[in-house]
Amino acid sequence: MNQNPPRAVGVTLCAIAVGALVTLSGCSGANGNQDYQSSGAGCMKVSSGDVSRAVKVTGDIGSPVTATFKTPAAAKTLQRSLAKKGSGSEDIPVGTTVSVTITLYNGTTGKQLNESKGEIKTGDQQVFEALRAAVDCVPAGSRTVVVAPPASLFGSAGNSELGVSATDTVVMITDLQAASPPLVPGAWTSDVPTVTWDASGKPSVTLPGPTPPKDLVLNVLQKGTGATVKDGDSVTLDYQGTSWEDGKLFDESYGKQPATFATGSVVKGFGAALIGQTVGTKLIVSIPPQYGYGTDPNSPSSNGLGGKTLVFVVDIKDTGSAQ
Repeated sequence: MNQNPPRAVGVTLCAIAVGALVTLSGCSGANGNQDYQSSGAGCMKVSSGDVSRAVKVTGDIGSPVTATFKTPAAAKTLQRSLAKKGSGSEDIPVGTTVSVTITLYNGTTGKQLNESKGEIKTGDQQVFEALRAAVDCVPAGSRTVVVAPPASLFGSAGNSELGVSATDTVVMITDLQAASPPLVPGAWTSDVPTVTWDASGKPSVTLPGPTPPKDLVLNVLQKGTGATVKDGDSVTLDYQGTSWEDGKLFDESYGKQPATFATGSVVKGFGAALIGQTVGTKLIVSIPPQYGYGTDPNSPSSNGLGGKTLVFVVDIKDTGSAQ
């Protein structure tokens, strides 16, 4: 679901300009936490505050951390401080997928709530404002401290599973280990399934054998001449999904209404298959488990498709900005 656009938050008075690209605060907390702003395209303007500058964090980048701060740590507006500046020569631009380690603390009690690793796209409007602020426009290898009022992370209801009430501020420590290159499908040139269409336009896929491709591969069946799908677009399409392992069709939109997805709201391989294609294109893509529903066949979130290679026929009808 889309969140509201980032709010522009004024730079603190102690921030001083040190160049065209970056405004780095000369005023830091006792722990060295500093205000950090980037003038890159699309970057959020979120300033540090007394609370974010006062959080002390120990532990190596990407490893378990310990954060200490005075409780209750309350903030009325979103605060972000840079606890450690990465060694990257420039800020990670908006739209880049980065690997992160995120540790959450309840700002009211000081209790650690959760530690998780994963990937996130900078500037993604489909994630909470506080999470965007944590990863937005800093060098790779950085550590940020975000102090998030309740509504900027979990909304007005809080998160009962994590132990965050509707009135609890959350302190979030985020390590950005590396910028990941975009996932791009390879060309599928051999052992491509046969695709035929019936009179209604519904496809039928015949797999060439029992062994699926190991990589994410794509074959354009018909090249369209319309607009190009961009990363983050909302795409209207027809699709049909088949499991390579058993040859069974598990989902499709053909015969129903075309579906509309944002490229970042579907499994990674499916989104990557859409980006760069043109409206009117028909394609077939093979998605290995690591870019589909994961490698664990018993995962409760995989819809029974964990560990399986997925084959999709896709017919792109329209595309446009998701914002």
